[in-house]
Order: sequence, then structure tokens, then C-alpha cells
Amino acid sequence: MNKVAVFGKPGSGKSTLSKALAEKAGLPLYQLDNLVYQANGDLVSRDIYDQAHADIVSSDVWIIDGFGPIGSFYQRLSAADTLIYVDLAYSTSYWLVAKRLLKGLFVKPEGWPEGSSIIKGSWQSYKTLRLCPAFWNQNFHDKLQAYSADKQVYVIKTMAELKSFVKRDDKLNSRVSLK
Repeated sequence: MNKVAVFGKPGSGKSTLSKALAEKAGLPLYQLDNLVYQANGDLVSRDIYDQAHADIVSSDVWIIDGFGPIGSFYQRLSAADTLIYVDLAYSTSYWLVAKRLLKGLFVKPEGWPEGSSIIKGSWQSYKTLRLCPAFWNQNFHDKLQAYSADKQVYVIKTMAELKSFVKRDDKLNSRVSLK
């Protein structure tokens, strides 16, 4: 495991998982929200993002947490040797966004861009969650299945799996079924 892409719906625990995995595996962590957004919450220019993303993806080791623009997402999936899809139930993701919002009023959330508004970001997360079924669907699962021929692919479907994932010693040498 040298190049790891962690992705899923907003509020699914990707950043917390990615940080713990980076610490355990000793890999550098790049959180896409910090590449996509400026400190004030505005988007960076696409050219700046594309260059930063290309530099990271072309390096030898990384964990990249997040989704970002669709073209770069698929570049990342192709370049990675390990894919981790956090696919929690929608009700869980909505709850985790609400929890992050409430907690974020006092403490900056994991992976949150410095200076960004927790309220504005949470509102965007809710809007994105409404649109997610159009992307995170059976067609996407089929694409993941195709990637599993030559990559480690993990699909995390419950909070219990999410919490135990980094603790597992066998994850470096096994595959999780996509079914």
C-alpha cells in the first residue's frame, strides 16, 4: 500500500480514517478540501488545483482523502494501488454532517480547510448529499469491481467497519468483497 485513495459521501468519516491510516502506514496525507478551497471557502483556480493534484498523484507514496473534480477523481483511482470507499448509509452520513457542524462550532473538523466556514461547508455537504445517489450507485460499484482486478479495494459500509479498519493487521494483504 503506497498510493491510497479514500473517497465517499460528505460526512462519512473519510478524513478521520485517512489521518489514522496515514499515521499507521507512515504515508503522507493530502486532504483534497485543502487543495480545492481557499482559506475563505472559495474555490482555488482549476489550474492551481490540477497542478497540485498532478504533483501528488505522480509521487511515489500518498493517501488522498476526498473527491474533488470528477476528472481528477478518476486519475486518482487509476494511479492508486489501494481504493477505500466509505459507503455508509445516507441517514448515517446526514447525521455525521450534523454532528460535524455542531462540533465544528467549537473545534475545527478533521481535514477542514483552515479559516473555512463550518456553516457554509455543512450547507454544501447537505446539498451534495442530496445529489449523491446519481453518482454513488450500482454503476459506480461496477467500476470499482473492475478496479479490483489489480488493486486492493475496500468498501466500508458501517460505522463499526469504519472504526475497526485501521486496527486490522490483515488489510495490507487482503481484499474486501465488493458484493
